[in-house]
Amino acid sequence: MIEPVGIEAVNGWTAAEFVDRFGDVAEHSPWVAVRAAEARPFANRSALVDAFAAAMRAATEQEQLALIRAHPDLAGKAAVAGTMAEDSKKEQKGAGLDRLTTEEFARFTSLNDAYKAKFGFPFIFAVKGATKDMILDAFDARIHNDAATEFDTALTQISRIFRFRLEDRVLP
Repeated sequence: MIEPVGIEAVNGWTAAEFVDRFGDVAEHSPWVAVRAAEARPFANRSALVDAFAAAMRAATEQEQLALIRAHPDLAGKAAVAGTMAEDSKKEQKGAGLDRLTTEEFARFTSLNDAYKAKFGFPFIFAVKGATKDMILDAFDARIHNDAATEFDTALTQISRIFRFRLEDRVLP
């Protein structure tokens, strides 16, 4: 685990150091950290989190879609193969997604497939602090949304993921 640092240290880093430390906060999308770094200096950790969210929201729709698609399915093939980003592995494990029964795994697979077929991108849910039942309930509720609502919901969930990951790395 990376030792958390204060905001003063973050503000003092070069752009390369910033991206080296935070380039993986946005799943396989270091461009978010590159753009967030431009907002320095940050008054506090919350301002850092806001910079990540603002960088994502200011991106083109194609960049946003690529970011959404960079996220793994919840309890999906990447989880089984162990090819997810370290933060995703830890978060999914914390939600119990690494301990699903055969039936639960089949349900997640079915929901992931149905969601991707409808929306063209994976279901995004910031799982830290959630249970598998909470995630399944969200799947059931959100599958009925329209594409624009789900696209925005995915970005909102990614902002929550940014917050959780940055809170683990930067002192309050």
